[in-house]
Amino acid sequence: MLISQIDPWVAAGVVVATAATDAVYVMFTSAVVARKRVPAANWSSIWYLLSSFAVISYTNNWIYVCFAAAGSWIGAYASLTFLHRAPAGPPFGTPPSS
Repeated sequence: MLISQIDPWVAAGVVVATAATDAVYVMFTSAVVARKRVPAANWSSIWYLLSSFAVISYTNNWIYVCFAAAGSWIGAYASLTFLHRAPAGPPFGTPPSS
C-alpha cells in the first residue's frame, strides 16, 4: 500500500474519530472513578459508537493505524487538559506524614 493511495478525508476522519473516542474514554474513566453509573454507561456507549468508524476505516489499509494513534493521543491529551484540576490534597494511598 503506497502513501499516495491514502484518502486524506478518510485519514482526517480517522484522526477525528480516534481523538473523540479517546476524549470519551477519558470521560468514561472519570465517571467510573467518581462512581457515577449513568454517566459512565452513557460515555461507554458513545465510546463504542465512535470507535467503530476508526476500526472500519483502517482495517483495509494498515497506514490508517498511524492516524488512529495520532487521534488517540490528541483526544487523551485534550481531555486531560480539560479535566485538569489543582490537587486538593495528597494523592490517594499516600501514607500520613509524621
